[in-house]
Amino acid sequence: MNIQHHIYFLAQSAEDVAQETAKDTTEIISQITTEKLVQAIFILLTAYVILRVIDKIIIWISEKIAKEWRLRVKQFLPFLRMLVLTTTTIVLLNLFLNLSPENIIAVTGTVAVALGFAFKDYASSIIAGIVGLFEAPYSVGDRVKIGEHYGEVINYGIRAVKIQTPDDNTITIPHNKIWTEAISNANTGALEAQVVTEFHFAHDIDINLVRKILYRVAQTSKYTALKLPIVVVMEEKPWGSLFKLKSYPLDARDEFVYKTDLTVRAKEAFSKHQLAYPRVFDPKSTGAEFN
Repeated sequence: MNIQHHIYFLAQSAEDVAQETAKDTTEIISQITTEKLVQAIFILLTAYVILRVIDKIIIWISEKIAKEWRLRVKQFLPFLRMLVLTTTTIVLLNLFLNLSPENIIAVTGTVAVALGFAFKDYASSIIAGIVGLFEAPYSVGDRVKIGEHYGEVINYGIRAVKIQTPDDNTITIPHNKIWTEAISNANTGALEAQVVTEFHFAHDIDINLVRKILYRVAQTSKYTALKLPIVVVMEEKPWGSLFKLKSYPLDARDEFVYKTDLTVRAKEAFSKHQLAYPRVFDPKSTGAEFN
């Protein structure tokens, strides 16, 4: 009987708390006036304008200053956006709730129960975005691969990150992908990012000559950051020899222009020495294919 009485008491207490919370919430909602709604709309519009101005100013400054400072300036964007959004949220709460402990507890309890499941993914993305500010798996200006998407981070919002792909598409990816996806970051805040350029040859080519040409091509490119290492590695495949030229452009933005420059000039040198390519090679094939 004591256990049953205790369970009944707890159930009754929970019911009383729920009723009290609902009553307090109703009283708060009844205090919402047209004037407060107008003020809230004005506050939201002001916050939106401020965010747009901050975005444009930071991007404009980053493109005008010395390029080695470009990424560092852009990395201020997430913090400034978070500051504006946090301030706006506090002002709105104060407008409708007066930020008294009783009002906050009343509304928080009701809203959390009613909307918790509906917005769990949205909340997860916001939390991941806040965590991302400190763990920094990516920042504005970084070149990242998230899932199957690769590109430059151009915007870090409170819920999602936007990346611009090499095809000039803008893709929005929720921050909660950091819980489940591997994030590949090519430059992590640095101006340079390694570029790997592949070349394919027949088995009987002059290996030392190929290596010499690739080193020379990288060293003489106007895009190459000579202070960073240039490496040539080789692998034997069933269809022939695979060479990888690993080097760094002065600016990660030049990744594809740089790779094109290396490829064109290397092929011109290979042609002069009449180096043989594999007779038949399908890069999508896992096996060997020959005539």
